Amino acid sequence: MFFSIALLIVIVFVALRISPRESEEDANIHGAGQIGLLAALALFGVDYFTSYFYATGEMMSALHPYGLQQYAFIAVLVIAFANLIFGALYMYSLGIFNEGGGSYTAAMRYLAPGLSLVVAVVLIQDYIFTIVVSTLSGVDQLLSITASYNIIWIIRFGLGAAMAAVTWWLTIRGRGESSRVVFTLLGVFVFLTVAMAIGLFIAKGKGIAAAPFTEQISTPTLWQAAYHMLTASMKGLVALSGLEAMSNGIQFVINEDFSLVKWGKKHMPKLNGLWNFYSGKSGIGRMVQTSFLFYGGFTTAFLAYFSIHFNVFDGTKGMSLVGNLASIGFSQIPGGLILFWAYQILAVALLAAASMTAFQDLQATAWRDVAIGEIPEIVVYRNPQGTFTRSVTAGFIVAVFIQLLVKGNTSAAVPYYGIGVFMPIMVMGFAIRKHIMQTATGSARFWGSFGAGFAAVLSGVVFVGQIVGKWSEGGWVVLITFSILVLAANALLISPIGYRDPKTIHRIVREKARVEGSMASIVEWQSLKMQEYRYSLRSRVLIFVTAFFDLFGVRRPVRFEPEPVVAGDYDHALHSDDPDAPSLLAQYLPHPAPKVGGAPKETAPGEEDL
Repeated sequence: MFFSIALLIVIVFVALRISPRESEEDANIHGAGQIGLLAALALFGVDYFTSYFYATGEMMSALHPYGLQQYAFIAVLVIAFANLIFGALYMYSLGIFNEGGGSYTAAMRYLAPGLSLVVAVVLIQDYIFTIVVSTLSGVDQLLSITASYNIIWIIRFGLGAAMAAVTWWLTIRGRGESSRVVFTLLGVFVFLTVAMAIGLFIAKGKGIAAAPFTEQISTPTLWQAAYHMLTASMKGLVALSGLEAMSNGIQFVINEDFSLVKWGKKHMPKLNGLWNFYSGKSGIGRMVQTSFLFYGGFTTAFLAYFSIHFNVFDGTKGMSLVGNLASIGFSQIPGGLILFWAYQILAVALLAAASMTAFQDLQATAWRDVAIGEIPEIVVYRNPQGTFTRSVTAGFIVAVFIQLLVKGNTSAAVPYYGIGVFMPIMVMGFAIRKHIMQTATGSARFWGSFGAGFAAVLSGVVFVGQIVGKWSEGGWVVLITFSILVLAANALLISPIGYRDPKTIHRIVREKARVEGSMASIVEWQSLKMQEYRYSLRSRVLIFVTAFFDLFGVRRPVRFEPEPVVAGDYDHALHSDDPDAPSLLAQYLPHPAPKVGGAPKETAPGEEDL
């Protein structure tokens, strides 16, 4: 027991010492909320890293009731291959879209504003379900401590709502503080997982008996087996939202080289190509995404192997899959019961913290959606710590409501989670392909466009596979909700809520969101492009409605809004060659003529005085 306590103290101490700290000097130089490599790894990677606790369990649950668990390696290979392809796509994309926005910006620049609108809506849905699934999975791990996995739903819901509330509170306190907490938890997780793995190999060497079969196994036909393998593969791919999360949140990352790159440029100049690839804020984002290339396949293979060997799955002995393996592994270490309890409590904290990724991206997405006219302006408020608190709070409320609808059941929420993110990945692939076709030549053009196109098609296949593989569990509902969301998004855009003139856009971006530089220019350009799309869509709808009622003799004059301002060229709007250039909206803002005695005093009330 003393050995386990001492080991746990050492692990916590080491993890805390290496955790990132946001100094006052950094805040003054980089702006409120800007983060470095370790903080970015924690905040934008925690959702992906903690898929360890539920993805493999969901995958194996689709196989073992049919006696197919021995073929889990097929699903593992599919997951590893998809992670590699999609991870490489997003690492490349950060060199092009290094001011944030992810597939949202990519679609607007290279594809179509309407498609960009769909991406924005789908991502919000995915972030909400990230919160739901992560916190409810934390409940699963908590209940595994007392073997109460099948407890009544009202307790599950209450625990899930409480975890979401804690995560919400940490998020609104600012990125600097929350990143330190999350990184420390991840550090402890890594060390304890290594200890658990050692224990599992010891248990295997000792010949610890596998759990007895307690379920009746049904023998599937060949086509049924193929369907279940598809379902298992799709369930193991639930956490790839981490790719879009980092691409979206790159605007919150410090634009400087991290320590390894600084050292490499100085001492190993022959590898300058590598150091340049990982340089600046794009390099920090790429380093975070590098872990995505192999992590999913490695951890899924690890857990699936021991799941098959010891015949344990979600629900076995009243515990989750990870709970069962932790119980076996830590029991081989002196005083292992303490480590088991610590590991399960840690899982609860990490899974709750995983929703921070979604909260961060809700911030990064919501204020841009306000600027383009998709969300009412009241949603935009940024506190002194740099957090958009209203979008975070709205996301928390909706997530808790969904937890109530699914009655605290993780498996009931999983079919809706992860599906939406593959549509944005597909959009990113086609946008990157178009970029390469326009800018590259020769073999780089051929292979680059082929690779991006392949990633896009693969993502489309996975998107359809997610719906088909989860059809019996509610995947068909996604088609309905997806259609409703797209229609609702367009309806809101053409309503009075969606109207934005240059003055309104400038106020939202520069004054309320307090965003400057390239990111502000990008969003201003996107907003003007979306207003062009809105004008065109609204005109077509009004003409259709007028023609329809004209069939019945009802004739009323059609009122058209004035034509929107032309957005122009993306590169011209960005001013990448002159960061100090004024906003492209400056020419449309009022400039009162100077009067005798100087400029008049500003007497209009500020936002906080209203």
